[in-house]
Amino acid sequence: MHADALLRWSEEGLSQKQRPAPIPDPACLYGLVGEVAMEGSDGAETNPIAIAGNFIAYLSCAIGRTPYLAVGNTSHHPRLFFLHVGRSGRGRKGDAVSLITRIDEAVRAQEDGFAPQIHRGGLSSREGLAALIHDGYQIGQSEVPAVDDKRLWVVESEFANVLQQSRRGGNTLSAALRDCWDGVDLKPATKTNRVHASAPHVCLSGAISPVELLTLVQRRDLLNGFVNRFLIIWGERTRIEAFPRRAPQARVDALAAEVINVLRFANQRTIDGRDAILMTLDDGACKRYAQLYEAELNQDFGNVLVDSLLERRAPMLLRLAMIFALTDRRWKIDERHVEAAMAWIRYAADSVGFVFAGNAGAPSRPQVVWAAGRISEFLAARGSASRRDLVVDCFGRHQPASVVDAAIAHLIDEAPDRFCVEVRPRLRGGPGRPATIYRLVKSCSG
Repeated sequence: MHADALLRWSEEGLSQKQRPAPIPDPACLYGLVGEVAMEGSDGAETNPIAIAGNFIAYLSCAIGRTPYLAVGNTSHHPRLFFLHVGRSGRGRKGDAVSLITRIDEAVRAQEDGFAPQIHRGGLSSREGLAALIHDGYQIGQSEVPAVDDKRLWVVESEFANVLQQSRRGGNTLSAALRDCWDGVDLKPATKTNRVHASAPHVCLSGAISPVELLTLVQRRDLLNGFVNRFLIIWGERTRIEAFPRRAPQARVDALAAEVINVLRFANQRTIDGRDAILMTLDDGACKRYAQLYEAELNQDFGNVLVDSLLERRAPMLLRLAMIFALTDRRWKIDERHVEAAMAWIRYAADSVGFVFAGNAGAPSRPQVVWAAGRISEFLAARGSASRRDLVVDCFGRHQPASVVDAAIAHLIDEAPDRFCVEVRPRLRGGPGRPATIYRLVKSCSG
């Protein structure tokens, strides 16, 4: 499958002609994230989903470690790695970060202390990463003071560099980034290295072409949990604009002010002076997350590579939901935030399937499995539906008919005892083909 996918992407333009790219659910563009995405894409070539993903990574970094969510004995902070995949010259990867850079500059001008440290590429080792947020060290008789602010947003416009470094024998950069995603202290890799960093809050925005990703990603990198810590999103230009619109500075300043309000809320101290605040899910969010966790979030896609890349869907959903709740200035996550986060998880699954699928003529398995789940939920709520109802009402015409048909076939194969197909004659014996109706039942006849 990996070799087939590489061959497909190596043939310029073939994938787009034979197979449509995934389409994100509008629910991805929730609240402030949507405002930034639409402002950056208005009158420009940049895909709003790419802008939104990079903004989420920036905002998750700026928020820091004050909010956390307890899942068992693990504490999750709103910390995300984002990987934007698109073909060279069409992904508009640099443009997807440019508005966020302007917003960051405006944040610094208004309230400098709220902006995180930014490192623009060039990561090569664990030691180099730790040196950016170190706890202090000694050189001879001189003491190098510690970096107190551990927030670091890394922008890797050439993410292939990170993957190249991870392939070098003895290189520990990928292990260090795994520790950063987990929030684990960066300890020296050798006894002679005295540079370390405690409580890191590192977030990363990367960009790569599908050919580079398929060429450089090794099975070891997939299975050791490095690449699957990234929210992998497909995004290419949405139009051709010779003179793309520039967002007015007044609008950039207004968005920066909104960001500051979110950061001021997220970094308030508790009554007892502690700098850590526990976030929780309300009853509706708990129920919805449990439903998703028991089904869609833990579904296998039948392929080791794809399953490995999507292994961390559940914690990613929770971290995204935390960010959406904080943009609403709420410590309690509600169902809206879970649904918006799940829209991102579904689009990430579609993107991974699209990039890594070897068969260019058929929908990806992640697309089919997700669509089948969506149809099941729709039929459970509605009772029955025709194919047109599924295309129009269930998916809002955002999914091609090939995906809908493949999902129906998947349901028939996987759950024949629950998925029923009925053929009903036209009312009053009218002309035309009989109507085909789909419904979920324990048994059916007719």
